[in-house]
Amino acid sequence: MVNTTKLSPLAVWALAAGGMVGGGIYTVLGVVIAVAGEWSWLSFLVIGILATTSAYSYVFLANTFNKKGGAFAFLEKVKDKNMAGNISWLLILGYVFTISVYAFAFGHYVAFAFHGNTWIIRLLAVFIVMALILLNLAGVGKLTKVEITIVSVNLLALLLLSLYGLSNWDTTQLVSGIEPKPIWSSLIGGAAIFMAYEGFQLLTYEYDRIKNAQKNFMPVLISAVIFVVVLYITVSLGATMLGGAIVMIDYKEIALSIAAGNALGQTGVILMTIAAGFATAAAINSTLFSTANLSKNIASKGELPKWFNKTNKNDVPGRSIVFLGSLAGVLAIIGSLSALVEGASLIFLCTFGTVNWIAYRESKSKRWVPILGLVLAILIAAVLIFRLVISKPVIFGAMMVVIILIVLGRPMLLNYRK
Repeated sequence: MVNTTKLSPLAVWALAAGGMVGGGIYTVLGVVIAVAGEWSWLSFLVIGILATTSAYSYVFLANTFNKKGGAFAFLEKVKDKNMAGNISWLLILGYVFTISVYAFAFGHYVAFAFHGNTWIIRLLAVFIVMALILLNLAGVGKLTKVEITIVSVNLLALLLLSLYGLSNWDTTQLVSGIEPKPIWSSLIGGAAIFMAYEGFQLLTYEYDRIKNAQKNFMPVLISAVIFVVVLYITVSLGATMLGGAIVMIDYKEIALSIAAGNALGQTGVILMTIAAGFATAAAINSTLFSTANLSKNIASKGELPKWFNKTNKNDVPGRSIVFLGSLAGVLAIIGSLSALVEGASLIFLCTFGTVNWIAYRESKSKRWVPILGLVLAILIAAVLIFRLVISKPVIFGAMMVVIILIVLGRPMLLNYRK
């Protein structure tokens, strides 16, 4: 079923902010503190600058080409079809990683509130993915008003938690139980959790639904990204004030529940569980819906097997939804949080760098914005690659094999399918 309802500026702002915060901060806070320590707030600022410049480039290109579809569509417009195909496959993989991270977070937060064990966590992760697969197959996957309500409550909960934490300011908590980190560790921390900012780009797939997009999209999206940057910084500081650095690291899968519990006891845990549960579920739903439709669009252009272009009686790409959702569910069970986050981060760094490069080529003014984004993307991607080579060589090797298979195997597969 095609949704023709236009998105108001307020709806676009809420969906953009929710797309980033929905699963991001719930999953990455402990990861970044483990890497950057007391400089975690700076990690969020540095990659926030990259996210802001990338948001500018995404909107600039969407307005220039007057076209939805994100990086794939932009590369098509500049007639780089081979690169468009490669990026599209990587993007889909990045979104699958992202869905699995959100399912991972859902399982941990809900299980923690009910003292569940490892098997309960896994069952909850599978349950939420399967439930949202069924919801999407029924043709009711995109519930904009419900998503906006969830986003609003989620943002309010995080803002209140961070402000309460900041009111208990104690800088010793930033290094409690850990060795102080050098300032340059903020770059490594930012590289490791870049995926926390990726959600805003889903709005480029809805470009044709945005009211007066040429006028409204740029200021609305940029303001949403800047708000999230500020929110992430305050949450990273406020939550650490409540829990302490070592606790945030030891309980990285549920760091915000620990902080809320220290603030309000069991009531805080329950409130944060509700916020995290709804936020991650909404993020899974939105990402699955958008990724399945992106797959359908790419398949219609011949860059994915036509199998992905098939729709069911509700006019939704059912095969894509089942395949992508099931793959994400499996990864949520067998994958580790840091590996999934870093894998997704590397893919989105490559994508954002590509979009900034296209924006630079197409711009006649303010070219410094996409150039800044491109330089930051290259720098942060290099740092992340170095980190993976040193600390996770097997995972890095597996990702390189996947990339090589995509670049070399994709044309062969598509030619065979013809």
